[in-house]
Amino acid sequence: MSAEYVVKMQNISKEFSGNRVLKDVSLAVKPGEIHALMGENGAGKSTLMNILFGMPAIWNTGGYEGSIEIDGQEVKIDSPQKAMECGIGMVHQEFMLIPGFTATENIKLGREDTVPTVASRLLGRSLEELDRKKMASDARKAMDTIGLGIDENTKVGGLPVGYMQFIEIAREIDKTGMKLLIFDEPTAVLTESEAERLLRTMKVIASQGIAIIFITHRIDEVIEVADSMTILRDGTFIDRIETKDTTAARIAELMIGRKVEKLVDETEDHRELNKDDVILKLRDYRVDMPGETVRGVDLDVIRGEILGIGGLAGQGKIGIPNGILGLYDSSGTIVFDGESIDTKKLGDALKKQIVFVSEDRRGVGLLLEESIEQNIVFTATQVENKFLKNYGFIKQYDHAAAKKHAEDMIRDLDIRCVGPEQPVGSLSGGNQQKVCLARALTLNSKLLIVSEPTRGIDIGAKKLVLELLVKLNRERGLTIIVVSSELNELRSLSDRIAIVSDGRVSGILRPDDSDADFGLAMSGVKVGGADDGKA
Repeated sequence: MSAEYVVKMQNISKEFSGNRVLKDVSLAVKPGEIHALMGENGAGKSTLMNILFGMPAIWNTGGYEGSIEIDGQEVKIDSPQKAMECGIGMVHQEFMLIPGFTATENIKLGREDTVPTVASRLLGRSLEELDRKKMASDARKAMDTIGLGIDENTKVGGLPVGYMQFIEIAREIDKTGMKLLIFDEPTAVLTESEAERLLRTMKVIASQGIAIIFITHRIDEVIEVADSMTILRDGTFIDRIETKDTTAARIAELMIGRKVEKLVDETEDHRELNKDDVILKLRDYRVDMPGETVRGVDLDVIRGEILGIGGLAGQGKIGIPNGILGLYDSSGTIVFDGESIDTKKLGDALKKQIVFVSEDRRGVGLLLEESIEQNIVFTATQVENKFLKNYGFIKQYDHAAAKKHAEDMIRDLDIRCVGPEQPVGSLSGGNQQKVCLARALTLNSKLLIVSEPTRGIDIGAKKLVLELLVKLNRERGLTIIVVSSELNELRSLSDRIAIVSDGRVSGILRPDDSDADFGLAMSGVKVGGADDGKA
C-alpha cells in the first residue's frame, strides 16, 4: 500500500554555532500536492529545505535532529546525490546553468546518454560517444511539458532570466523517478507574465503526480496555486493549513504575529511632527528592479521623522530606495526638499544630500579589502572633496585628517576593531554595518535611507545599530527612512510604517496598530491608520 505522504519531516531541529534556527519543525506533502512553505526572512524555510536536500552546509555543521520519511520509509539524506536518488529535485534561487552550454547540454548534464563505439568496445565505456539525438529528444520532451518553446540547441548564455528558470525546471523533470520538486523563491526574478506562466507550469507538473514544495513570500501566488501550506515563524512550526480554508489576511497574520518587544530603549510614542513639512514626495513612482518591482507609489516623508517601509520580500519595498538613488530604472515624480531628483543621472540624489546605506553591504556597500578608514571617507572624498589638501590645481589625500575622523567614528559608533587600518572584510557583520553608517554620516546628508540595517547581525549588534539611528534622528534632527523585512524592528523605532504590497503602498500604520492591521496590509488589503501616506 502506498504511503499517504511522499515526504514527511518530523521534529526537525538545527543549530548553527549554538544558535537554534529550527525547533521541532514538521512538514508533510502528499503526491501531486503543491505545498507552500511560508514565513518571513529568517523563519527557517531555506534551512529546512537544505536539510531535505542534503546540502553540505547542514552536514558540515553537525547535521540535524529529527527524522525524514520518503514514501513511508525513513531515510538519511546526507548529500544532494542521496536526495536525487530518493526522487527529490530542487530549483534553486541561484541558477545552476553553464552559459556556454546549450539547453540540451544543461538539461542532461551529469546524465548524458551515450552510444558504444569500436574504441569503447575494446577499451571501455569512457570512450563512448554522446547520443546527441536522444539527449535532444529528451530535452525537447521536458521543455514541451512545461511549454518552453526555444530550440533545444540554443546556448543558455544571454537568454532572458525567465527562460533560464524554465531550463532549470526542465532539467529536474527530465530526471527519472522524480517524486518531489522544491521551488525556492522561483518567481523572485521573473516578470509578471513569466511568473504567471511558472505557476501554470507548477500545476502541470503536479497533475503528473509529482509533489511540489513552493517556498515564497508572495501570498497571492500561494492563494492561486497551492493546495496547502506550512507556516514557520522564528524557526518554529506555526500551522499547517488547507488553502481553501484560509484568507490572505490570516496567512500574513500567522507569518508576522508575535508579541512586540521594543528593540530600542526610551523612544517617544506618537511624536508630534509637522505633517505639512514634507521633505520627500513620491508620486506615481515606479521602479523596474527584478524581484522588487515598484508599481506606482504615492508617499510623503515628513521632515524629522523616522519612516519605516515594510512588507514581505519581493513586494517592492527594496526597490523604492534603489530607484531613488538611480541604481535601477524608475519613473514618476520625486521631489526632495523642493527640487526634482533626476534618477537617470547616477549620483543626483547623493549630490542633493540623500545618503543610502544599501541592503547589500558586502556586494555594494563596502570595499572589503580596504581599511576601515578608506571605507568611511571614500565617498565623502569623491563627492564632497573632503579630506583633501589643495595645492593649486593639485589635491592630495589628507591622511591625518581622515585617520582622526575614522578614529572618532570608531569611538562614537563603538566599532570593534584593532584600529582604522584594519580591513573591513575581517570585521563581524554588525561592525561592517556600523562602518556603512559611519560612511553615511561622514557625508552632509538631509535624508538617510537605510535598507535592511540589521540583516545578518546578532541581536546585540541589532540593538546598537537601531539605537544609533534613533540617536541620529533625535539629536541631529536627521530624517531617516528604514526599509526592513523585520516588522518588529520597524515597530521599535518608526514614527509611521508604510507597508508595501505588490509594488504599492497598502497602508500607513502606527507602530502600535494591531497585528491584524499589519497582516491585512501585507496581504495587499488597503487599511487606514496613521494617514493615507500623503501629508
